[in-house]
Amino acid sequence: MLAAKKWGLAEPPLEAPAPPAVKPKITTRKGFETDGEDLPPVFTTVPTKQKVVFLTIDDGAEKDPQLLKMMNELRIPYSAFLSDYLVKDDYDYFARMQKSEASGISLQNHTLHHRYLPGLSYGEQKREICGMQDVIEKRFGKRPPLFRPPYGNYNEDTLVAAKSCGVKAVPLWAAEAFPDHMEWREWDRDLHPGDIVLTHFRGKEDWKGTMPDMIRRVMNVITSKGYAVAKLEDYV
Repeated sequence: MLAAKKWGLAEPPLEAPAPPAVKPKITTRKGFETDGEDLPPVFTTVPTKQKVVFLTIDDGAEKDPQLLKMMNELRIPYSAFLSDYLVKDDYDYFARMQKSEASGISLQNHTLHHRYLPGLSYGEQKREICGMQDVIEKRFGKRPPLFRPPYGNYNEDTLVAAKSCGVKAVPLWAAEAFPDHMEWREWDRDLHPGDIVLTHFRGKEDWKGTMPDMIRRVMNVITSKGYAVAKLEDYV
């Protein structure tokens, strides 16, 4: 309660339930399929009846120390999908993020240079994806199981390349958070159990607020709708 008040939240974040003993079977969302078989699933929502959503933060451009402090004190789990060209000037920031006392923070793959992957050859895509797998393993000690293609754009080559270097799943998003509004993929403009929420590492020069401003808004929306934030990797 004190942490929520300190950071300006309307209510304390709800505590996530225990993760499932057996992870749900995730399949590619209808309309997102390729012709390839046995490729990492592409999805926007995790199949679960639990009132949980998953927070993901993309790219790594803004390195706000207040974000680390806020998320640690509020104990909100999230997955950071990193692009090397933006994080390489301060790997230590993301190492501190990974070592935060708050449980449930993971570092995942968002390619080396954030290029439009369907416009690249298979070899170029593989370098972008597998190269970032190598960077994260070298810098942070663990090869990521999750990959998000830049802009959410991919083709069959993308998924084949990703699978070749250890990617197990390709989470996209059902909603996107900004400091001053939410954007929704679904027609009802609402959250649903298992929805993945996207946001970005951005500051005042890029949008109308700071990272803590964005977290404050998205958490007020999530909590007011009766949802808790859970760790994506516990379900995928």
